[in-house]
Amino acid sequence: MSARWLTGISRFWKAGLLLVVVLALALWWWAASPQPVQTTPVVQAFPSQTLSVLNASGYVVAQRKAALSSKATGRLEWLGVAEGSTVKAGEVIARLERRDVLAQLEQASAQVGVAQAEFVDAEHNFKRSEQLLAQKFISTSAHDASLSRLNKARAGLAAAQASERVAQANLAQTEIRAPFDAVVLTKNANVGDNITPFSSAVDSKGAVVTVADMSTLEVEADVSESSISRLKIGQPAEIGLDAIPGERFAGAIARMVPTIDRAKATRLVKIRFLNIDPRILPDMSAKVVFLERQLSESERKPVIAVSRQAVVESAGRQWIFVVDGDRVRKTALTSLAEPTQSNPASTAGASAAQVTAQAGAPAGDLVPVANLKPGQRVVIRPGALQDGQRIKIVSQ
Repeated sequence: MSARWLTGISRFWKAGLLLVVVLALALWWWAASPQPVQTTPVVQAFPSQTLSVLNASGYVVAQRKAALSSKATGRLEWLGVAEGSTVKAGEVIARLERRDVLAQLEQASAQVGVAQAEFVDAEHNFKRSEQLLAQKFISTSAHDASLSRLNKARAGLAAAQASERVAQANLAQTEIRAPFDAVVLTKNANVGDNITPFSSAVDSKGAVVTVADMSTLEVEADVSESSISRLKIGQPAEIGLDAIPGERFAGAIARMVPTIDRAKATRLVKIRFLNIDPRILPDMSAKVVFLERQLSESERKPVIAVSRQAVVESAGRQWIFVVDGDRVRKTALTSLAEPTQSNPASTAGASAAQVTAQAGAPAGDLVPVANLKPGQRVVIRPGALQDGQRIKIVSQ
């Protein structure tokens, strides 16, 4: 071999070795540096969305609700309830100062007593007069005078009794009673406040308390007039409350207000709860899903799901990359058809077709799973991501 040929081979091996080192360093750098990825949360979805006809939002209201005041004007003397108190129909819950009204009632009762005594005396006198007239011991004019006295006494008694009833009514107006079985929502006045029927005076209060019949809770939702033809009275619905996440309540359309709000081009629809839960309170924000048909019990149960964009197929299986700190963990996807060993019956009866996306995503965009928890984050469109690789989450 010539020296030149040996020198060429040596240079070739050095260049190849350098290339291998560069490639190894590049691969190490690529593996060690965090890869930018986009993530999405694992969600809890409800199968009912696949039967949705229309969605709407609204608020919980009580069909029977009242702001209680008195017909009389005066200072609040006693208040027997607070927020959250339960009251029965007819129960006295507050009372105004009433010494003057009690005095008027006592005076009226005394006048009734006087009129009653006068009537009894006039009645006895008239009976004696009838006997004496029959024996012709008195004249007809004397008998007529006793009859006139009796009629006058009878009218006087009726007037006194009417005055007593007025005094009793005035006394009743100083009491505030519950109009129906209810729960006190708000307390608007305190003992010592001046109460007037229409709260027109300075430093005075109108309604003392506001009460609601909690058995009449329903949801009021505005529905676009262009979509109202899809709804009918009695149509089943499912109600979700922001204050009670993860649960849905069965409902049905109770009434539709027979007028359109021209400003919003909507019609007010009222949805009743089929079963009232004590956690449901007035003015809660609600989301309503109007359904094609009534749901079975299994269809009311939520399922755990991930975005279809997070699922990749490899070696005949489906995989997802779960975010674990600053790295990802490649996990085999356990679908609802493959129950976990810890709870094999937890996902029975559900299917991917029953799962729908959350926050308005189209049906079928989510894949039901059994081995993840709501709130966990997974990588979408993972590409060539590797198990254990470092990541950097970027916004979408």
